[in-house]
Amino acid sequence: MSTQSVQSTHDFIAIGLGPYNLGLACLTEPIEELDGLFLESKPDFDWHSGMFLDGAHLQTPFMSDLVTLADPTSPYSFLNYLKDSGRLYSFYIRENFYPLRAEYNDYCRWAAAQLASVRFGHEVTCVEYDEARGLYTVHATRTRTGERVTHRTRRLVLGTGTPPYLPSICHGLGGDHLHNSRYMDRRADLQRKKSITIVGSGQSAAEIYYDLLSEIDVHGYRLNWVTRSPRFFPLEYTKLTLEMTSPEYVDYFHALPEDTRYRLESEQKGLFKGINSELVDAIFDLLYQKNFGAKAPVPTRLLTHTELTAASYDETSAAYTLGFHHSEQDRDFELVTEGLVLATGYKYQPPAFLEPVLHRLRLDGHGRFDVARNYSIDTTGSGVFLQNAGTHTHSITSPDLGMGPYRNSYIIRELLGREHYRVEKAIAFQEFGAPEGVLR
Repeated sequence: MSTQSVQSTHDFIAIGLGPYNLGLACLTEPIEELDGLFLESKPDFDWHSGMFLDGAHLQTPFMSDLVTLADPTSPYSFLNYLKDSGRLYSFYIRENFYPLRAEYNDYCRWAAAQLASVRFGHEVTCVEYDEARGLYTVHATRTRTGERVTHRTRRLVLGTGTPPYLPSICHGLGGDHLHNSRYMDRRADLQRKKSITIVGSGQSAAEIYYDLLSEIDVHGYRLNWVTRSPRFFPLEYTKLTLEMTSPEYVDYFHALPEDTRYRLESEQKGLFKGINSELVDAIFDLLYQKNFGAKAPVPTRLLTHTELTAASYDETSAAYTLGFHHSEQDRDFELVTEGLVLATGYKYQPPAFLEPVLHRLRLDGHGRFDVARNYSIDTTGSGVFLQNAGTHTHSITSPDLGMGPYRNSYIIRELLGREHYRVEKAIAFQEFGAPEGVLR
C-alpha cells in the first residue's frame, strides 16, 4: 500500500459531502481567494437513496437548494439544473414547489460533477494538528486503490452527517430488521413476511406505512405502526412558525442558557420531525378506502403513546417479540412480528478521525460540541466549523435545508475575513426576546 503526501496547503478542507458541504463547494467555487478541498468516502453523491419511494418529496421548497438563498445568480441552482436537463417548463407546469426526493439527489449529483474541488472515494482516517506550522494534517485512504494520501489545511469544515440511530435495546438484535434508511433495498423481502411492524413517528415512518398499506391486500401481511408520541404529529408549517428559521431566532436561541436550549431542543422536535399534513390525511383516506366494502377490517394497527422497551429474536420462528409500554395507561404488552422497521431517526456522532484533535475542540456541559454562533467548535473560534448537528445551539435551523446557504455564507465570511455573500441579520416580523424598557 503506497502513501502519497500532498504538499500544497489548502485554506480549508471540508470532510463529508452531504447537501451542506456540497453547497459550500458550490458557493466557494467562484471565489479565487479560497482554495478548498472536499473529501467524501462514498464513490458518488448519495443522499438517503434508501427512502426514494415513488412520489416522495422534500419538505422544503425548491428555493432551499444548495445555493439560491445565498446567491440567486449561481449556476448551481436547482432551476439551472432543471433548465440544463430540459425539465424547467415541466416543473413550471407541475405547479408544485417541492422537488421529488430522487430529483433533489439527482440535482446534487449534477452539481457535484461540475466541481473540481470534490474528491469522492476518499475516506478520512485521521486528523492531526501541527502546532509548529499551525496547520491540520488530514490523512485519507482512496477507497478504490487503498492508497493513502495526506493533505494540509488551515481550517476544517465538518459535514459528516448524522448516521442512522437504533435504540440501545436493538443493538445486537438478530434477524433481518432494518433501519428506515435501507427500506427501498429491503422492501421486496419485507413484503414476503406475514407481519410487519414499523416503530417511529416521523415522516419516514409515515411514508413507509403508506407504502406498505397501499399493497397490504396484494401481499396479505399484517401491518403495525407504533409510536411513543401521543398522536401522529403533523409538521407545523405555518408562516410565523417558519420565522423560527431566521437569523434573529438563531441569535435569540444561541444566547439562552444551556439547560434552556436543551429543554427547547426536546420540545421543538415536532417543528422539523413531524409528518406532512397531506400525508397524514392521505393515510386516513387510504385506510377508509381499504376498509370500505371489505369483508373484514384491514389487518393493521396504529398505536400511540407506546414506547419500545424490549426486543428479542427467535431464529426458529423467524419472528421478533417486542415489548412495549403504554405511557398514559402505564401498561405493558408484547407484539410478535416477522418484519421490523426501525424508523428511529438519526443521531450525530463525532467521527473517530477527530480523536487526535479533540483537545482543540470545545464541549458543552452535556458532552456535545459547543457550537459558537459562527458555527466554529474549536478553541480558537475560527479553525473548525460544524455543518448541521447543532440543534442544541442553533435550534431547528441546524437541519433545515433552507438555512444551509445562510450557514455557508456565514462560514465563508469567517474563512475570508469579509462578507462575500450577504449574511442576513433580520428577516422576521416577530420578536423572540423580551423588549427592553417600557413599551408604549
